[in-house]
Amino acid sequence: MPDATGLELLARELREAEGEDAVLDTLYFHERATLTIDPTRIRAVLAHLREHGYAFMSSLHGVDYHPEEPRLGVLYELLDMSRVDRVTVKLRVPTDAPEVDSVTSDWPTADHQEREVYDMFGVVFRGHPDLRRILMPEDYEGHPQRRDFPIGGEPVLFTYNDTKT
Repeated sequence: MPDATGLELLARELREAEGEDAVLDTLYFHERATLTIDPTRIRAVLAHLREHGYAFMSSLHGVDYHPEEPRLGVLYELLDMSRVDRVTVKLRVPTDAPEVDSVTSDWPTADHQEREVYDMFGVVFRGHPDLRRILMPEDYEGHPQRRDFPIGGEPVLFTYNDTKT
C-alpha cells in the first residue's frame, strides 16, 4: 500500500504525465490510498498505473453519493502483485450525464463489472462491447442501487393470492 508520501508522488507523476487536472484529489485514510481523477482521463490514468506495476484490476464498482453532486461514482481497485501494493482510482459523474469511457479493451475483467454498474446505477460506459443489463430484466425501469430508488417491492405471486380470471 503506498503511504501518504508515496500517494502524493504517484499523483505528481500522473499530473506530469497526463496533465495537471488529471488528478483532482488524493486521500490516504485507514492505510488506503485513493486517487480521485477527472472522468475523461480514466483510460490514460489506468494505462499509466498499469505501466508502473498496477497490472491487476481486482474490482470495479459503483457508488451513489446522494445528495452530493456529481453523485455517481465508479471505483477501480488496482493491485501491484509484485509489491503487494493497492490503489483505488475513483471518479464521479453527474446523474444527468452518467457517462464514462469503458476500459474493457485494456482490462477484460472489467466487462461484467461495468455491466453491473450500468444495471444497478445507470452509469453508461462508452465503447463497451455489450452494454446491457446483467442482473435485472432488460425491460426493468430504474436502477435499484441508487439511493433515491423507491423502496417497496413487487407483490409476489403465490397460489393463495393468484387471481385467475
